[in-house]
Amino acid sequence: MIIAIIGGIVMLVLLALDLILKAWAYAYRVSQPNYFLGFIRINYLPGGNTGIAWGMFGNTPAAMVVITILTIVMIGAIAALFFTVFKKNTPARICLAVIEAGAVGNLVDRLCLGYVRDFVDVSPIGFNICNFADFYITFGAIALLIVILFVGKDAVIPLGKYRKQAKEEEAKAKAEKQAEDQAEEPHGE
Repeated sequence: MIIAIIGGIVMLVLLALDLILKAWAYAYRVSQPNYFLGFIRINYLPGGNTGIAWGMFGNTPAAMVVITILTIVMIGAIAALFFTVFKKNTPARICLAVIEAGAVGNLVDRLCLGYVRDFVDVSPIGFNICNFADFYITFGAIALLIVILFVGKDAVIPLGKYRKQAKEEEAKAKAEKQAEDQAEEPHGE
């Protein structure tokens, strides 16, 4: 229960941060002339992004309706995963909370404004203008993949103490199975 509350707090804090920063960038039309560290700057996108990544489908209202519906379904699926499949995997649940914050942040924009407010320009590294919600979704998904693959006893390829723990549990289960098999064998009289 505690992890569910923590996940909810993480999601709400990140969602609030995303929406506040979008509102700030658009209210003040923030546009930095230079890139910080050569790859990132604040540069609001006039008119917002009416499509998805790189503005795809922006001129296709029917496609955007489908994408909005799929986003709502995805938000529900993430919540379901949080409370079922990953119920005992705290790192995965935190990753899902981060992804959920990003999905909800962009959905709020799309439903309330008809577009997503993008203001973080990272075009020097091959992307375009995006927002914090996009970062949440991207980095949350990457972190979730790492967790599923390597973190915890249920990981596909558990690392470190989890590998040792998984091997110990496997050996214990094997020993219990052998003991059961021996107990069931008929004894000669």
